[in-house]
Amino acid sequence: MFPIRDAIRSRTFPLVNLGLIALNVLVYFIQISQYEHLNQFIFLYGLVPARYTVPEIAAHFTFSEQAFSFLSFMFLHGGFWHILGNMWFLYIFGDNVEDHLGHFRYLAFYLLCGWASGITHLLFNLTSQMPTIGASGAIAGVMGAYFILYPRSRVLTFIPLIIIPYFFEIPAAFYIGLWFIFQFLSAAASGPGGGGIAWWAHIGGFLFGIIVLKLFDLFPRFGRISSLEQVTTRKTSPRIQVMKPYRGDDVRPLIGTLAITEQEAVRGARKMISISGAEGKKVFSVTVPPGIRDGTILRLAGIGRREDTGKALDGYIKILIEPPAAGR
Repeated sequence: MFPIRDAIRSRTFPLVNLGLIALNVLVYFIQISQYEHLNQFIFLYGLVPARYTVPEIAAHFTFSEQAFSFLSFMFLHGGFWHILGNMWFLYIFGDNVEDHLGHFRYLAFYLLCGWASGITHLLFNLTSQMPTIGASGAIAGVMGAYFILYPRSRVLTFIPLIIIPYFFEIPAAFYIGLWFIFQFLSAAASGPGGGGIAWWAHIGGFLFGIIVLKLFDLFPRFGRISSLEQVTTRKTSPRIQVMKPYRGDDVRPLIGTLAITEQEAVRGARKMISISGAEGKKVFSVTVPPGIRDGTILRLAGIGRREDTGKALDGYIKILIEPPAAGR
């Protein structure tokens, strides 16, 4: 199962998440430029458990080299598909976690999850001389946080069945839970070394992400951080929104909700809504007047159910003003 996107749009621009993706890509290009020195490069900047537990090997490295590899290993990757898969998962799940934590706390959270995954791998492979590289452990921590924060979100998933591609919306709790079970079973079945994949690092990062998320939520946001989040807050909601209406009453039939930002509520906006009804999907243009308030009901001519005469009744939508992200 390959995730395409999640259903929750972040309210702030994912500045740190995109920066991490860009840094990973930059380091990957530096890595592949090493050519014949690639193995030495990975052994130096990857996480090699034996470098910390075998004195004869540890003697060849300085303290700074040993410390730095605990950071650098999570920015190296084993190939194009490795980094592509990792960055795609980070792109899908990371923006919402950053939205919840804030930019600076998210950066600290990401790095701590990466370190926790590295320590977990080291503990399960004390004397291994095989380098461990990749952002998977840190991303597993991000997925653990997403699992707690947005269990009811839905993940659009691509599932290839023989030669026919299928797309399903799967609850995030089910998708990530299934992913975690697969990691655990793979770790248990692979034994020491993990068959070249650091399964226990994924598990350690995931569990640590859940724990440290709760700890991070105990700390308040600071003034400067909140100011940065105000700058990076998205000023508009999606231009096109899908509405699954519920039938109201006889006075106000076909009620649905249209989400807008505070800025759009002040200055007004134009949106396109796709309404799924008994007669199929219809697309309508909606003008949101300036100065509108949360909970205001707008009347849209001709979008309701049809009378016996064939005339379409008016429909109604409720305006939902999204609170600012820093208020979470």
